[in-house]
Amino acid sequence: MAKWPITPPSVPDLSRITNLAQEIRDAASNIADYARGSSLRLGVSGLSRAGKTVFITSLIHNLQRGGRLPVLHAYAEGRLLSARLEQQPDDAVPSFAYGEHVAALTGGAAGPSARVWPQSTRQISQLRLTLEFERTSTWRKGRGEFTIDIVDYPGEWLLDLPLLEKSYDQWSRETLEAAAAAARASIAAPWRGYLATLEPAAPFDEMTARQAAELFTAYLRGAKAESFALSALTPGRFLMPGDLEGSPALTFSPLHSDEGATHPAGSLAALMERRYEAYKTHVVKPFFRDHFARLDRQIVLVDALGALNSGPAAVRDLETALSDVLSAFRIGRSNLLTQIFRPKIDRVLFAATKADHLHHTSHDALEAILRQLVARAITRTQSGGVDFDVIAMAAVRATREASVSHDGRNLEAIIGTPMAGERLGDELFDGSSEAAIFPGQLPDDPRAAFRGEGLGARDGETDYRFLRFRPPLTKSPDAPLPHIRLDRALQFLFGDKLA
Repeated sequence: MAKWPITPPSVPDLSRITNLAQEIRDAASNIADYARGSSLRLGVSGLSRAGKTVFITSLIHNLQRGGRLPVLHAYAEGRLLSARLEQQPDDAVPSFAYGEHVAALTGGAAGPSARVWPQSTRQISQLRLTLEFERTSTWRKGRGEFTIDIVDYPGEWLLDLPLLEKSYDQWSRETLEAAAAAARASIAAPWRGYLATLEPAAPFDEMTARQAAELFTAYLRGAKAESFALSALTPGRFLMPGDLEGSPALTFSPLHSDEGATHPAGSLAALMERRYEAYKTHVVKPFFRDHFARLDRQIVLVDALGALNSGPAAVRDLETALSDVLSAFRIGRSNLLTQIFRPKIDRVLFAATKADHLHHTSHDALEAILRQLVARAITRTQSGGVDFDVIAMAAVRATREASVSHDGRNLEAIIGTPMAGERLGDELFDGSSEAAIFPGQLPDDPRAAFRGEGLGARDGETDYRFLRFRPPLTKSPDAPLPHIRLDRALQFLFGDKLA
């Protein structure tokens, strides 16, 4: 009798089964949500210091505490009945620390003298907010509930998504070319000098790789520092490593290599390429799959004033970064099929933050500068059927306005408490005293900002730094946080869902 070889049964790939099960659950949830129209996943992002944490905190605080929100239709019409926080739905994602952030802004139990801005976003976090409202629809009267899952994540991670379409050699060439530009050359000098001593085809050495990665990271952090305020910097996790700090996934660097060159097995270049690809596989793709691709709408917060402070090179670099940010979106209107297979973002709001650092007469100019910054990216977006808007706002208003007399002239000023260490001329602020500041006028022509012209025309000067202010004093910790145009942002992001 012939004996046939016995093939052992194949072992199922449990990770693939788990991922498939999750996709089925997500699809079922998406179908139910689409049918009910009762939920939305809102992404809140922006590069560091743009105010993501403050925006989310103020959003919740104003909805719960009866803030002034006349542009949010459901609120202005008295149809928004309540806003309550629910249990965070994703057990694997950290919860947004709303209570801690409110305590930081108001001073909490320590009193108003202890008020500070909350810690910046360092990792992804999430919370669920449920709004109860009266419907206006003629076919669906009565009370309804609308759930918003707010996903907070660093904008630096968003800059990584275009890496999925770039090879290691392409990314290396682009990064090295950018580092040689005038605005970056001095910051990148130690790293570039070290790379000049390396031979990519030489045998791999872990100490060499680590030294190159550390110098590369130092360059990225230096370029991100407030004095330079550059934005188009990848990989994003080198700046916001989270629990990956020190891991091999963050221990690589661009290297000089000729186009089309092959990297011998075991060489330094081969190792760098492998770690770059591992970064895309184990860091970028999971973020895209598990979080970004599930978003329905997005707000991108932009610290345009920070770039203006640092000069035209920083402004142009911010334009590049914002173009990369928007190219990452899978933009298009949602329908039943895309809800099942690949949810798409159908609204994107760009918001220039810290409008309270300017007099309201300059708000239109700030908005125009942001519109100029995103013009190219928005042009590409229009063909995808996306709705977009651009606004100037302050999620928490730290100043008030006044007219002050100076040298016989009345100047439109802002009054607030400058942060300790801020300096204006010979005056150094201690963080406890209010001051009246004339912030100057932004240029009427937004293109002038790219040339460094017309900023802060004060006593003939054009180089003027916008000061940072402490959070505002409120009447009580329960009083709604003051803001500028927060309601306009909320109406655009989800006001249509409260009809």
